[in-house]
Amino acid sequence: MCGIIGYVGTKPATPILMEGLKRLEYRGYDSAGICVQNGKLTTVRSEGKMVKLEEKITKFETRGTCGIAHTRWATHGVPQERNAHPHRDCTGRVAIVHNGIIENYLELKQELVQDGHLFASDTDSEVLAHLIESELAGGTALFMGVKRVLSRVRGTYGLVVVTQDHPQTLIAARMGSPLVVGIGQGEYFVASDPSAIIAHTKEVLYLDDGEIVAVTSEGMSLDGVVQAPVKDRVSRIDWDVEEATKAGHPHFMLKEILEQPEVIENSIRGRVDLLNGRCVLGGLEAVQDRLREIDRIVIVGCGSAYYAGLYHPQLTYTHCSTIHW
Repeated sequence: MCGIIGYVGTKPATPILMEGLKRLEYRGYDSAGICVQNGKLTTVRSEGKMVKLEEKITKFETRGTCGIAHTRWATHGVPQERNAHPHRDCTGRVAIVHNGIIENYLELKQELVQDGHLFASDTDSEVLAHLIESELAGGTALFMGVKRVLSRVRGTYGLVVVTQDHPQTLIAARMGSPLVVGIGQGEYFVASDPSAIIAHTKEVLYLDDGEIVAVTSEGMSLDGVVQAPVKDRVSRIDWDVEEATKAGHPHFMLKEILEQPEVIENSIRGRVDLLNGRCVLGGLEAVQDRLREIDRIVIVGCGSAYYAGLYHPQLTYTHCSTIHW
């Protein structure tokens, strides 16, 4: 669970991105980062909560009217600055933020390393930046290049891309990880949650799985990754800033209850291999031999998490909410 926000328009991007990250910090708090397009890509990242990024960003020149930002809850790689988003390519001319899991990242990474690419993180997300770099180096246009990269990817993604050579342009795509495009007056926003952008606009486009959009200060172009082009679908958010994190529901409990079907669907998307009858958990391939040697698992839970921990029939448990397997 991580948070994404992007902005392109005429206003300074950094304050908008930082404000959006604060609204998304509940989605990830082990690291955060920002990248602003100002003739070059200026990227600032920090381990820890948002306050550390705020302190660090004052030492950098981040003026610009286009950029992306991310707050992270680690899935691949320990929570260190080197694993924080945005991730960049070898040239420093491409930056990406990504939610989700790239299931085939190991084979893609091995191919890229053989081609001479140097990786700076332990994450699965970084392969996307290098794949885009390869497409652009081969002369492919940015929008088509991102589409070609995504056609090779297995797994889930909420992806936003910014490049040095395409000023005032964001490319965003979704597969199993929510993204919404906010439409303003001469400005556009991209976020993983409407709460990050509701202070600026209530006109939004929710991306569907398989869709990709190019966003500039002058407009947006919507297409499909592997399907025919789709028509723009703009809707209006009826709730205000205070209600934003509740998505219009009267309280968080009802919101979470009603979101359960979507959450379950998004959680298993790209992780269930029906053809071979198995589950695929990204990030575990490198340690699968060690996992097979485990003979004891301890599950600690409280409340509903405790009852969930009791579900497995082979578990023995104690009253102190610690379950031994």
